[in-house]
Amino acid sequence: METKPDSKVDDGIDAPLWMFWKRRRYIVVFMAFLGFFNVYSLRVNLSVAIVAMTENRTVHYENGTVGYEQYFDWSSSLQGYVLSSFFYGYILTPFLGGFISNRFGGNYVFGVGIGTTAVLTLLTPLAAKAGVAVLLAVRIVEGIFEGVTFPCIHAVWSRWAPPTERSRMASIAFAGNYAGTVVAMPMSGILANAWGWESVFYVFGVIGCIWFVAWMFFVKTSPEVDKWISQREKEFILESLGRTEGEQQKIKHPWKGILTSVAVWALVVSHFSENWGFYTLLTQLPTFLKDAMHFELEKTGFVSAVPYLVMGILLFVSGYLADWCQVKGYLTTTQVRRYFNCGAFLAQTVFMIVGAFILEPGPTITCITIAVGLGAFAWSGFAVNHLDLSPKSAGVLMGISNTFATIPGIVSPIITGYITSNKSDEEWKTVFYIAASIYLVGCVIYWFGVSGELQPWSIEAQERREQEKQQPKAIESLAYTNKVSMEDEM
Repeated sequence: METKPDSKVDDGIDAPLWMFWKRRRYIVVFMAFLGFFNVYSLRVNLSVAIVAMTENRTVHYENGTVGYEQYFDWSSSLQGYVLSSFFYGYILTPFLGGFISNRFGGNYVFGVGIGTTAVLTLLTPLAAKAGVAVLLAVRIVEGIFEGVTFPCIHAVWSRWAPPTERSRMASIAFAGNYAGTVVAMPMSGILANAWGWESVFYVFGVIGCIWFVAWMFFVKTSPEVDKWISQREKEFILESLGRTEGEQQKIKHPWKGILTSVAVWALVVSHFSENWGFYTLLTQLPTFLKDAMHFELEKTGFVSAVPYLVMGILLFVSGYLADWCQVKGYLTTTQVRRYFNCGAFLAQTVFMIVGAFILEPGPTITCITIAVGLGAFAWSGFAVNHLDLSPKSAGVLMGISNTFATIPGIVSPIITGYITSNKSDEEWKTVFYIAASIYLVGCVIYWFGVSGELQPWSIEAQERREQEKQQPKAIESLAYTNKVSMEDEM
């Protein structure tokens, strides 16, 4: 039977909540937020830049004539391959990221993954000018290094996040994804218009490199090795996680239990469904606004950012609301995951269908904004669910789900490129209907398969069973010792 958490929570710090810098774990959250800001700004800048790279621009020749030229004469299908190439590499490393993060520390792998991507972003203009094959290769390698980020951050949370704060800590950090999208999309349009498309990659590449240096300096593997954390906060975190200082965690993952778990595959399907709609819009929204809504380049960047601004704001709301419902005992963990996730999916299904059916700038953009924004509540479902099932295997679980959830990033841009070859309204409607259908399938499967409970196959459950076996033996041994002692005294 599922238990509801105690509402009385001591967070280990006397300072008020708004003084987040007094809580070392929230410094980790803040730096992770900035890290995910870079993850997505480095990922989405090409979605806007490619419009500038392939649009027909007016050119005034020396002889006084006027003509039109493109930097790169790429068809819509080839652009789909360029946009999806990042995910060819990305799909290779989520599982590896979850595995090595437990061995070397999630903080190190997270930092190196984003830092290397930033360096490769600086090289993107040179690669594009060298040829589309070189550009594809660079984007694939970027994907390889970014693929480790989500599993690694779960390894960080498994050592830093008290169970009663998991939803808010993860949601705040994940909000960086959308903050990066919100900033990168309009800024990419501005940079491309003002200083050329190359500047898009230079600016965000430099920002990513600066973050890498700060992350490696400030964020440590766990509270035990953080020299700036207070003793009280360290004890609070360790006690809440059921750990003791100096404990060596030798992780041996229960692969059979993981791969045969209904709860694991339910969150895999949910992750896949959310990412299908998300990646479709992330990679294609600027092009959709230009082709179907007839927006100018600079305006597409601003309008494309609005849905992610809403989602970023709602992530803060959904994370705190999810934890509040659990702490107050209004909902069990399973209920929080189910209601938040499936409610979001159902709403996304409806608004995607309505937006596609109407297909007018105002109503359609409003529907897209609501659909993307409500995805924040889904992230308080499936995205935190790995930590519920088995905190010590959370990195590996995220690696598995993120591997499957990367498939939409590869397939969706390519399918969209072929479907919208004529750039007609009916073609774009088909793209939205497909996304809505996948949301609905994810809703149904997650509703029936979700669990917010520690699983019987988890490392933690196995450790508890071993402790329970040892307790009777310890009591029996103590009783025998006392009996011998009393006989000796007689």
